[in-house]
Amino acid sequence: MVSKLILVMLVPVLVCSCVSIQKDTSLAKMKVLIDTDANNELDDQHALAYAFLNDAVFDVVGVTVNNTRNGYGIQGQYDEAERIIKLFNKEGQVPLFMGADKSYAEIAPYISENGFDGQPAVDFIIAEALKMQDEKLVLAPVGKLTNIALAILKEPRIIDKVRVVWLGGNYPDPGEYNLDNDTTAVNPVVESGVDFEMVTVRYGAPSGTSAVSVVPDEIEQHMRGKGPVSDNTIIGRHGGEFNRFGDYSANLFAEAEMYGNPPSRALFDMVVLAVLKNESWGEKVEIPAPKLLGNSWVDVPGNPNKIIYWQNFNRDAIVHDLFELMQKTTPKQ
Repeated sequence: MVSKLILVMLVPVLVCSCVSIQKDTSLAKMKVLIDTDANNELDDQHALAYAFLNDAVFDVVGVTVNNTRNGYGIQGQYDEAERIIKLFNKEGQVPLFMGADKSYAEIAPYISENGFDGQPAVDFIIAEALKMQDEKLVLAPVGKLTNIALAILKEPRIIDKVRVVWLGGNYPDPGEYNLDNDTTAVNPVVESGVDFEMVTVRYGAPSGTSAVSVVPDEIEQHMRGKGPVSDNTIIGRHGGEFNRFGDYSANLFAEAEMYGNPPSRALFDMVVLAVLKNESWGEKVEIPAPKLLGNSWVDVPGNPNKIIYWQNFNRDAIVHDLFELMQKTTPKQ
C-alpha cells in the first residue's frame, strides 16, 4: 500500500517536470523581428536565410521592409523579402509588412494620422513589442533606421521592451550606406534610451563587417545546389527560376559586382544575426552614446546613456556556420 502511494505521489511530479522542460525549450528561442531593405544588394537575402536556417535559435516573429537607394522602390524591397520567405516555406508563418519609403523627418509630422508612410510596418513593430513580458524583442534593422525611429515616436512604451541591433555606421568614422539613407532617424533612436547596438560596417577595414566577405568560388562550392528545397518556385530579381536558396545565392553573386583582391562580396547584414547567435564571433564595446551631426559621429563623453558597438568579427566562424547549415539542410539523395 505504501509503495502504491509513493507511485501516485511521484506521477504528478514527473508530469510537471516534463511540462517544465518543454516550456524552457520554447523560451530558449530568441524572438527577432528583421527590418530590411532586401533588394538593394545581396547581404539582406543572406541575413534572412541565415535566420530561417537557425530555426532552433531564432523565432522570427516577422519581417518589415524599408526603402533605400538602388532597391527599385518599396515594392521592390517587399518583393525580394517575399521571395526569400517563400524559398524557406515561411509564408503564412512569418508576416511581411511594408514600411517607410521616405525619411523619418518627412514622415514624423504625420505619425498621428492614419495611412502615414510606413504605417503597416510601424504598427506591426509596436504590436509585437508590446506583447513582450519577461524578455525583450530583438529588432534587427539591417537597412535605414526609419521604421524603428517611427515606432518609438508613435509608441514610446516599446523602449523598455526591445533591443535594437543595427547593421550600420562606420563608427567612429562618418558615413555608411544605411546611415546615409536616413540620417534623420539615427538620433531619435539613440537618444530615446532604448537598448541600442551598432554592428559596424567600416568599408575596407578588417575590423568591420565588410571583412566578412566571400569569393564567388566559395559560393559555388558551398551554396549552389545546397539547402532545403522549397514547395515554391520563385522568379529571381535577375530572372530565372529557383526553388532553393543555395541556387538563388549563387545567382545573386553571379550578377553582383565584386570588390577587393581577391574579388569578393561582404555579407554585412548576416553578421547581425551571427553575433546574436554567438556573441563570441564579435567584440562588443560599450561607450557613452554619441550624437550624429550630419553623417558624422560626435562623442559625448559624459553622456549617462550608453550604447554598444560591435567590431572585430570572426569571419571564418560566421561564414563556415552558414555553409554548414546549408549542407545540413540539403536533402539526401
